[in-house]
Amino acid sequence: MQRRALLQWLAASPALTLPLALRAAVDPGLTKPTDALDVFDFEKAASLIVPPAHWGYLQSGVDGNVTRDANHSAYAKWKLIPRRFVDVSKIDMATTVLGTAMSSPIMTSPIGGLRALHVEADIGVARATRAKKQNQIVSTQMSDGLEDIIEARGAPVWFQLYTTNRIEATRTMVQRAQRAGCAVVCVTVDLPAGRNTVTASRLRRSDTRVCGNCHVTDANGNPRQNISIKPMFTGLDTNGLGLTSPSLSWDFIKRLKDMTTMKVVIKGIEAREDAELAVENGADGILVSNHGGRALESGRGTIESLPDVVQGAAGRIPVMVDGGIRRGTDAFKALALGASAVGIGRPYAWGLSCFGQAGVERVLDILNLELRLAMVGCGARSIGEIRAGSLVPA
Repeated sequence: MQRRALLQWLAASPALTLPLALRAAVDPGLTKPTDALDVFDFEKAASLIVPPAHWGYLQSGVDGNVTRDANHSAYAKWKLIPRRFVDVSKIDMATTVLGTAMSSPIMTSPIGGLRALHVEADIGVARATRAKKQNQIVSTQMSDGLEDIIEARGAPVWFQLYTTNRIEATRTMVQRAQRAGCAVVCVTVDLPAGRNTVTASRLRRSDTRVCGNCHVTDANGNPRQNISIKPMFTGLDTNGLGLTSPSLSWDFIKRLKDMTTMKVVIKGIEAREDAELAVENGADGILVSNHGGRALESGRGTIESLPDVVQGAAGRIPVMVDGGIRRGTDAFKALALGASAVGIGRPYAWGLSCFGQAGVERVLDILNLELRLAMVGCGARSIGEIRAGSLVPA
């Protein structure tokens, strides 16, 4: 326990990255990114080096983590159907969604405060997605400046937008994202109000570090996000500024489209009726998401919600999904059920925590290899050939 505490103390400094010798002390089987055989190898190592409060932030769902866990376990409800006598000597995993070309349909979903996990933060992820030619969605609460992230990536990113409770603050951020060259804005609607992150709260109790770079303490002694230090809020009056608004209505989508020429994706749709309304209200795309199981407890896994949303969208706009993807076969199942692309969150954060950019690259390599093998086994030579007929209920 003393050795683990020392390693977590070293990891807590944003100026430090654990050297290989210390990583070997944590996990002798993971001294370099290529030692990882699946994303769970990174999860194990990251859990030992990331400080408790930061680990709780990354891993926590809400209440008893039922929705968080359902996101992954629900993928087991479908099995793959192999096909034979198909020429799979050439597999094309490339796709294009809303004008963004990707080497594969696996994207990095937005996670705020990545510097709490590794000094390379968003720029490390940008360089990794650049190297692998994959799409990156950055959080409103990014640790690095948006313009710096885009420069590091060498291409536009998609910008995830918290609606805030002040329309002028929202407009300022949206216009900045457009000036920076973002082609798509993903507006988050899956966190309308507060949440009860029990796991995070418990782990904070065991972490005695002063962590003002991440959060401040409210009048009740509870930590909350310190948005004033986030680069996207530079120049904004953050006094009383909330990330979300419980009074949000469909009218916001029209107001957002009036602010920008970026494509508008609604992140957080889980019901068929809301998918229909998203189309009617001018959305250009949908990202099925439940905030990583960090909003509503006792919810469905996003893969369970996906067919309903695809039905509601009825092919009129692309539907994507994130939450719980840990294997390339999970990505395959989502694509077979109608997703145009899939987002990963915690897995790339685990890789980042361990090795920075190189860890993110390895996570993407692992998932892409697993997806390719699933395509080969099911006789799908391109993303377009992945069909619902490739699945059967378990």
